Amino acid sequence: MSKTTAVRAAGETLTQRQIVTVMVGLMLGMFLASLDQTIVSTSIYTIANDLDGLSLQAWATTAYLITSTVSTPLYGKLSDIFGRRPLYLIAIVIFLVGSLYAGSVHSMTELAIARGVQGLGAGGLLALALTIIGDIVSLKDRSKYQGYFMSVFGISSVLGPVVGGAFAGSANILGFDGWRWVFFINLPIGLAALAVVFMFLHLPAKHVKQKIDYFGAAAITLAIVPLLLVAEQGRSWGFTSLNSFLCYGLGAVGIIWFLLAEERAGDYALIPLRLFRNATFGLSSLLNFIIGIGMFGAIAMLPMYLQLVKGLTPTEAGLMMITFTLGILTGSITAGRTISASGTYRIFPIVGTGVLTAAALVMGLSLGVDTGLWVPGVIAVFFGMGLGFCMQPLTLAMQVSVPPKDMGVGTSSAAFFRSMGGAVGTAVFISMLFSLAASRIADTMKSTMSSADYQAVLRDPAVAADPANAKLYEFFQNGASNESLNDTSWLHTANSVLTRPITEGFAYAIDTVMITAAVLTGIAFLISFALPNKKLTDPKVAPRGDTAAVAAH
Repeated sequence: MSKTTAVRAAGETLTQRQIVTVMVGLMLGMFLASLDQTIVSTSIYTIANDLDGLSLQAWATTAYLITSTVSTPLYGKLSDIFGRRPLYLIAIVIFLVGSLYAGSVHSMTELAIARGVQGLGAGGLLALALTIIGDIVSLKDRSKYQGYFMSVFGISSVLGPVVGGAFAGSANILGFDGWRWVFFINLPIGLAALAVVFMFLHLPAKHVKQKIDYFGAAAITLAIVPLLLVAEQGRSWGFTSLNSFLCYGLGAVGIIWFLLAEERAGDYALIPLRLFRNATFGLSSLLNFIIGIGMFGAIAMLPMYLQLVKGLTPTEAGLMMITFTLGILTGSITAGRTISASGTYRIFPIVGTGVLTAAALVMGLSLGVDTGLWVPGVIAVFFGMGLGFCMQPLTLAMQVSVPPKDMGVGTSSAAFFRSMGGAVGTAVFISMLFSLAASRIADTMKSTMSSADYQAVLRDPAVAADPANAKLYEFFQNGASNESLNDTSWLHTANSVLTRPITEGFAYAIDTVMITAAVLTGIAFLISFALPNKKLTDPKVAPRGDTAAVAAH
């Protein structure tokens, strides 16, 4: 790391040791927020069964997603008004309260509420960490530091399913149900982050006299909540159901209201519309959204492939995704160091979206039932590298493309658009997966049933009498559909000859989804060429009197 000191807004300096100490606290906060996006995925069935609420399990994920996404731009704007430090401390406290509550619940309804509280805190942890680094570190070193944050994001996202599966698989830990430690583990880490930030982060007191955009906050909530609801619940509701259309309508009304409210609010708007007139900010926002759809939706497919087609457990699939972590570490640190040295950032979104497109295309063309496990392992490396090349440079570009007084808004907007894209992509791609799989499995089974060899195994009395095949024969009776594929826990314990059409159907569906993802990331690749080809410059160190010298305009 550079031995330079960082200049604070008040003209004071932080030494390298102080910067690293503050970074540890901020990285712990980001680790918690991103970990809790995925840690519940492998433990939710255990939790739901223990709390007798399997039908409500999706709401535990939905509540966290909604509150963390909605609160992200709010934290960004409020931190520009009241300062970063108090807002970050409040976010940690809210997250800890939510974690303690989540680990103590006795019903799925309570858990959904607790996860919502966690999400309210997580929105601040994700939005403000990179903003604070922007406050205390000069642009020359900022991209390098922020590269480490992106690595933490990638590592925690991959560790989540592994840690969640390990806790859920333990009956009792220190007198508590194992799954409760999915939430209790946040307490010591969060308290350490709280202590470090409280003791060592001393930014100048800030309170800008400005109206708070209440109408914008209400409008963005009305816009986002129904759309996230239909993204998460649409598969069970049906995307053409009355509930879904009601959500579409409310979301559309919310978007229109938000645009009108922001135009009227002007400079004190939650996300000032003037920022989108800046080419760097507008294009980076669009790229973050598209990359969120294509990338996070695609990354959801790799664990699906490993579990549904290759028969790995959720924990094993999580461990296989460690190669994704290696990729994101390589990509984000390489991008950070190069941008620190040269100030050039445009090449990385171009290369990153190109790598993502190639990885998605290769995955869509190469993964089948008999494909070796090393293939998805290698593909995951390139997915991670592509994401590392894109996330950190685009966040940095948005951060410095706005005036210093709007840095909180600029940084939180990057996380906001990426989260929205990720939510949409994951929901749409998983719905595509099961719809395509049901259709393909039905067609494959029709052709396979005419095979004499298949019929011989199907009618073998020993196979029919095996308890491991009971649900398989039930599946044959009911036929392939979205509903019959809701529970696939029996898939890899049943007779492998008889389940071959089902695993082939899933492999085909995943390949199709990945080709769709490649089209989306390919569009992002083309858009990335429109980014201004300028070096990033720090508006905080612009020549005195040059108030218009804002980077990357």
